[in-house]
Amino acid sequence: MDGDTITITQEIALGLWAQAQLFLTGLLRPWNAYQVAIVIALFIAAHAMDRVFGPMCREWMRRREGWPKWRMRILVMLHRRLRLIFFVAMIWPLVWVMREVTWPSRSYILAAVGNLALAWLVIAIVTRLIGNNFLRSMVRYLGWTWVTLSILNLTDEAQTILDSAAFEVGETRLSLWLLVQAVIVIGILFTLARFTSTATAAQVRKNDDISPSMQVLVVKFMQVLLYGAAFFIGLRTVGVDLTGLAVLSGAIGVGLGFGLQKVVSNLVSGVIILLDKSIKPGDVISLGETFGWINSLGARYVSITTRDGREYLIPNEDLITGQVVNWSHSNDFVRLDIYFGTAYGDDPHLVRKIAVEAASGVARVLSSKPAVCHIVGFGDNSVDYILRFWIRDPTQGLTNIRGNVYLALWDAFKAHDISIPFPQREVRMLEDTPQNPPRNG
Repeated sequence: MDGDTITITQEIALGLWAQAQLFLTGLLRPWNAYQVAIVIALFIAAHAMDRVFGPMCREWMRRREGWPKWRMRILVMLHRRLRLIFFVAMIWPLVWVMREVTWPSRSYILAAVGNLALAWLVIAIVTRLIGNNFLRSMVRYLGWTWVTLSILNLTDEAQTILDSAAFEVGETRLSLWLLVQAVIVIGILFTLARFTSTATAAQVRKNDDISPSMQVLVVKFMQVLLYGAAFFIGLRTVGVDLTGLAVLSGAIGVGLGFGLQKVVSNLVSGVIILLDKSIKPGDVISLGETFGWINSLGARYVSITTRDGREYLIPNEDLITGQVVNWSHSNDFVRLDIYFGTAYGDDPHLVRKIAVEAASGVARVLSSKPAVCHIVGFGDNSVDYILRFWIRDPTQGLTNIRGNVYLALWDAFKAHDISIPFPQREVRMLEDTPQNPPRNG
């Protein structure tokens, strides 16, 4: 801070100290002391009511099964603020009664405390509409601070202090007051941008004429456009000269470009994936040892959910540079192969017929694409076959359908006396040799 800022701050601090001394001296008057005692008594009563009715309300909410989630969230929010609700509900009727039966000066402290409590309650409820936790907390605390200063008539002093703490970047003067204004305005614009992007995304997802990958691309583009516009419009609204920050932003951009190469690579790879439609939400893919279906496409990664409930976050760059097996890229049909063998004494024509019939009788195996069975070789112990069949729901799993087909083959072969050979070994016991063989010579 420079000398002028320190002087202004000291003058305001002395003025506030004088007002605080005057207020404390006024508390010695009987009616002011009575009002303070009433406020303390109301707070104690509100705390006691919260301890009594809080558990009752919690138990009542637990029995509300089947209620919509938004309604339960409202109830939980109100339950957490029961003490403040009881306090506001008790203090304002008392203020109105005292204004009717006595002088207004004998209830002004109660009115000020009631205004503060009501404002805090309204801000706490309204800020729950903000989805982002950090932004919600920031708006809530800034709102409480500003309302408190307004009710106590300290806004001019606070604005002067914040505006005096400033520094200059080129021809742009940046102060704490300007920063507070920017945070408030940008926060409001971000909230509007989030509401608009959510509504737009809902409408885009309802349009069946747009492919899933293009839906994600349109939603991401709208989010970047809306949030970027909210940021720059907010800065221009509070009077920040963006041309003065061009050099600084350029230097920061170069530094970020070198430090965030992987992040930028993943972002660009995500856009490429959305444009070429190589994968889309709902596709079943294999990447290395990871097999599952795509849950969502993000700006930096792709979320893949496996059959065992695990969720893998695969960077977009790996999907562009690596080999990916998309089981449902052009259609949902998937062909599966299983191998088995039978004894040489069994008729191979009958084996093929029985294998096809067994596979066709398994649920999930398509009848529109008939199963086929072929001989693939004559092994050391068996005649080797391959059985091929089609499914169209790979998201339901591959191991389980293979197991069901193997089980159907087992039952069919057992019913027709067809044996499945396995390697066998013979053990021959040799006669005991003499323990003391004769010696030569």
